Amino acid sequence: MSSIQVLAQAGGEAATPLPDWTALAPVLLFGLTALALLVIDSVDPESTYPAFLAAVATVGTLAATLVSGWYLIAGTGMPGTGGAIELFGGQIVVDGMSLFFTFLFGSVAALVCIASYDYLKGQRYEAEYYALVLMATTGMALMASANGLAVAFVSLELLSLPSYALVAFLKDNRGSVEAGLKYFLIGALSSAVFAYGISLVYGAVGRLQLDAIAEALTTAGPADAGILGVGILMVAGGFAFKTASVPFHFWAPEAYEGAPAPISGFLSSASKAAGFVLAFRVFTIAFPLEIVAATLDWGVVFTVLAVVTMTIGNFAAATQEKVKRMLAYSSVGHAGYALIGLAALSGATDSGFVLGASMMHLLVYGFMNTGAFLFVALAEYWGVGRTFEDYNGLATQAPVACTAMTVFLFSLAGLPVGGGFLSKYALLAATANAGAWLLGAALVVNSALSLFYYTKVVKAMWIEDPVDGLEIDSYPTGLYAAVVAAAVMTFLLLPAFNPVSSTAVDAAAALF
Repeated sequence: MSSIQVLAQAGGEAATPLPDWTALAPVLLFGLTALALLVIDSVDPESTYPAFLAAVATVGTLAATLVSGWYLIAGTGMPGTGGAIELFGGQIVVDGMSLFFTFLFGSVAALVCIASYDYLKGQRYEAEYYALVLMATTGMALMASANGLAVAFVSLELLSLPSYALVAFLKDNRGSVEAGLKYFLIGALSSAVFAYGISLVYGAVGRLQLDAIAEALTTAGPADAGILGVGILMVAGGFAFKTASVPFHFWAPEAYEGAPAPISGFLSSASKAAGFVLAFRVFTIAFPLEIVAATLDWGVVFTVLAVVTMTIGNFAAATQEKVKRMLAYSSVGHAGYALIGLAALSGATDSGFVLGASMMHLLVYGFMNTGAFLFVALAEYWGVGRTFEDYNGLATQAPVACTAMTVFLFSLAGLPVGGGFLSKYALLAATANAGAWLLGAALVVNSALSLFYYTKVVKAMWIEDPVDGLEIDSYPTGLYAAVVAAAVMTFLLLPAFNPVSSTAVDAAAALF
């Protein structure tokens, strides 16, 4: 019985099996919503109904998210329902991992669309803004399902190109335009490195589909081990850029600080997760360590990346004086945490759990980090400054929003107020499972350091005296709703973590 048949019968009653292509329904819904927004804009270029545009974007995004969640609960693409669904000759695959991350992408995109309704007031090109968000989300969902290096590159570009425009969306803001230009230039370089790495892998193996690469390496070996090693290293470099891993992180603080705050949250959580899901699939399927370790032990490469990334990211965040820039460097540190899933695979006794731990963290991180940036967007809407001191006494006038921000920050630090506590515990358990004590020690030390700078924001909001002249006279519905929704999800992931962890581990184990 195929997985689509099981999906159709999930309610307990017999139903007509769905065709395999319907497994791509979430991706299609993202793309069709983007096209619908462009059609609406062509009919009414100077739209006087911004609420309608936000509603179309949000409804389309939520529909895709709910479908991916429904598929995931029904076991679509999992071993128990017939295994992964392959489409287009195996170039695209729908399985538990792709659906898990598609749900994450859709959730973050929905929060961003809701928050942007208020944030974009007075801005032009709102339809284009929402369409770009949906196009980027479509690219993310395709990255999660990419089963070939060619598809991986195309989907990566589908994510990257709208992202450049979104960072530079505030055309009258010099910082936004400058950040967009820097992001574009560095992104173009990283795409070239990634494409050249793919070409070297193809030259050494003669295959682009991931499982075909592994099969060719097992049966015949590479035509030239040196070329293959350089190709794998360059592919890893392309992923390191997309995930803002050190030393490829230098674009992230500039881009996140200059971009509209909702886009900063979108890129630092959803876009980062997209880079990770593609890396998980490529390195576990195409380049298994037991096959390529003699050519390039990428476990060592990712171990070094993980330790250096989390350390430099957190130390840099601790020295910042601006909240948004602090969150930008903090996101670099969290990239280091998520890298543990790949770095610890070489010594793991339970590979599914180790990789699943990173998936758990990325899901929780998607809500708590996006929520933190949306709170910054709320502060910008109120005209609050960028530094820690500008947040002094903010809780006296916005206690609900400041409570939500406190949940985000303490959960990011790993305190038991949100799902971040359990996701970091899972990462620590993964390092123990693999005997990767260096990674475990780095995780503990850097989490303790992060508490120092996260607490500075909490102290400013709740303890310090209010800034003279601080007066909040409006409470934007969309931004407030998005911040509160993200906080509720972050908190609920603490008691409801077991379903998340079991789903992530099962989805990860299916790759091995």
